[in-house]
Amino acid sequence: MAAASSLLSEEQLMCSVCLEVFTEPVTTPCGHNFCNACIQQYWDSNDICQCPLCKRLFSTRIELQVNTFISELAARFKRFKRSTSEPCLPGEADVSCDICSGMKVSAIKSCLVCLTSLCEVHLEPHQRVAGLKSHTLINPVGNLRDKMCRNHHKLTELYCRTDQTYLCVLCIKTDHKGHNVVALEEEYEVTVAKKDETMAKVKKMMELRSERIREIESSVDASQREADKEIAASVEVFTDLIRSIEKSQAELVEVIEERHQATKQKAEDFIKELRMEITDLEKGSNELQQLSQSDDHHLFLQSFSTICSLLNKNRKDMGVDSNLSVGTVRGALSALKETVDREMEQLPEIKLKRIKEHAVEVTLDPDTAHCQLILSQDGKQVTHGNVTQNLPNNPKRFEFCEVLAKEGFTTGKFYFEVQVKGKTEWVVGVAKESIDRKGNTKLSVQNGFWTIGLDEGTYRTNGKITLKGKLQNVGVFVDYNKGIVSFYDVDSKSHIYSFTGCYFTEKLYPYFCPQENQNGANSAPLVITPVHR
Repeated sequence: MAAASSLLSEEQLMCSVCLEVFTEPVTTPCGHNFCNACIQQYWDSNDICQCPLCKRLFSTRIELQVNTFISELAARFKRFKRSTSEPCLPGEADVSCDICSGMKVSAIKSCLVCLTSLCEVHLEPHQRVAGLKSHTLINPVGNLRDKMCRNHHKLTELYCRTDQTYLCVLCIKTDHKGHNVVALEEEYEVTVAKKDETMAKVKKMMELRSERIREIESSVDASQREADKEIAASVEVFTDLIRSIEKSQAELVEVIEERHQATKQKAEDFIKELRMEITDLEKGSNELQQLSQSDDHHLFLQSFSTICSLLNKNRKDMGVDSNLSVGTVRGALSALKETVDREMEQLPEIKLKRIKEHAVEVTLDPDTAHCQLILSQDGKQVTHGNVTQNLPNNPKRFEFCEVLAKEGFTTGKFYFEVQVKGKTEWVVGVAKESIDRKGNTKLSVQNGFWTIGLDEGTYRTNGKITLKGKLQNVGVFVDYNKGIVSFYDVDSKSHIYSFTGCYFTEKLYPYFCPQENQNGANSAPLVITPVHR
């Protein structure tokens, strides 16, 4: 019976409800087995009586009897497990038995035919049954199926560096003949030697990803702050506008009401006067009728003359105009439009004020300056000097009269202002780090430049632009994450032009080109000025 017990697996004697070996097993009419306590508790917790496995319904709750055969098997299996020696639990590097369903024990062999690893108990059939004794057994190997050659069903013990795949001893004679094939142990040693370098790269990449996450989170926070400011400013503007509209409405209602009352009073006066005339006419008519029967011709003629004078009165001018509101409404709306226009004119000023909150310190980089450019000691001014200076020709230096700032930006928003007063030609803006500095490169978006400038009396950005006045101070604003570069007239506090939909992938630097001196006509410097908020 001990041999029979070793052939039984724990799954065969396991209750599907409690997942333990049967205790007082009972059999339902549908043929399934459960612990008596488990099936009774299951039925107690449900309104209907059914099998937990196949869900077959029973019309009435059945009184089940213990299955003595299964109960004896379960009891013997429990005794067998207790009688066997204490199993060897697998360590971290050990291979577990694939057959053990409860507590896993260490495997002592792996079968290349069954593709399973076996402990001492479950190996017994391979040592006893004739059909199993012919199977090839090896020292235990974990994840055996993943380590078998799918073509030849042998353990992969080699590595093909040519195809970067695992091989068995038969593979090198067929598809991998002539390839660079080494033993797995040799490839392992080579790979382990690269571990530290690879781990360093992994750590570096993790740090970069973490830094990027922090940048994104910081951008989200900055965006939230910007949104809050936008909302507050918009609420302020529209609150003033609503207040002005409500005031205009109240004033309009008051004016209309006053005019209506004046018209009403005028109408009442007219009506009173007309009624008095009706009374006079009635009185005169009656007198005339009476006098016509008398001999007093003098009085009759006098009365007749009075009535005729009343008839000659022209009362067409007596009346009131009921259409009082058209002109009033038109005037009120005109005044309201002026108010709205004033509020709207303030919006660019409000926006520029918020943009100035992103002002940054900008200093010219002498290592990038063309050899004929003269920079001030504080790095805030640049002009063309007409004299070539003896400067080292490093990779960062421009071959034309251009210069970058020391500060570069890869995220967020930044703003700076440049004085262009007195210059006949100039260019300012931003440029990406990888621009060509040694050739006469066209200042275009395609070449990595986002600029505004004055050339032969014409202002240009991405083409010719028309301005109301002459620029004295230019504001440059960049939203790196949203891909926006905008230019502002600082003095009029108005927006000039924006590059939108840009996709920045590298560091951006403030860019300055004072253009040539032109015999003194363009000698005024470009000046990086403090931003007044």
